[in-house]
Amino acid sequence: MSTTFELIDKETIASLNFPKTDVLEDKEEIASRKTNLERALSLGNLEHVKIKIYFEDDSSKKMVETTIWGVTDNRVILKQGVVIPVNRIYKIV
Repeated sequence: MSTTFELIDKETIASLNFPKTDVLEDKEEIASRKTNLERALSLGNLEHVKIKIYFEDDSSKKMVETTIWGVTDNRVILKQGVVIPVNRIYKIV
């Protein structure tokens, strides 16, 4: 299974529409995503490391390379207040 993710600029994210459904179904994958988000948050705040976020909006799969500034139960917060819903994220690398 080869899935292609389109690389986009962080500034584009604000104009995207996100469905309410989760892209992950497996509870272990969902728990792993939460752990990886917390790790990426620490890397962003302490080391200023950019990470790759693989996610899906209402039209296609996308990837952005950025620094995570904050994580809530429902959202990942990027620079300039740009947010991605946690439930739309496949993986963080």
